[in-house]
Amino acid sequence: MPHPLNISNQTISAQLSIDWDDGVQQILSHLFLRSCCRCADCKALRLHSKAELTVAEDIRLTEVRLVGQYGMQLIFNDGHDRGIYPWLYLQELLSADDAIASAERLAVIGRA
Repeated sequence: MPHPLNISNQTISAQLSIDWDDGVQQILSHLFLRSCCRCADCKALRLHSKAELTVAEDIRLTEVRLVGQYGMQLIFNDGHDRGIYPWLYLQELLSADDAIASAERLAVIGRA
């Protein structure tokens, strides 16, 4: 399983950058990370509402705390701090975030 070599939180651009030991660089938006939270509260909300979490567009990641060799805890400016993001889960998000970013780029191109 890949492990991060470097984690950089860019608050101005609202992105978290992870350099993995397999040579891959992953860039995840704060909005995407907050909407993918797997804490019990967020999971229950998704289950009961059968919808995606509603997250403010201006959400920001204020702190990143490593959780041993397992993953990291992300602290957001909306006070949310209960989710732990294991390294494996972040690797799974790599392709999901790429797909979302592609869809967003296509939407912008379509409006031009």
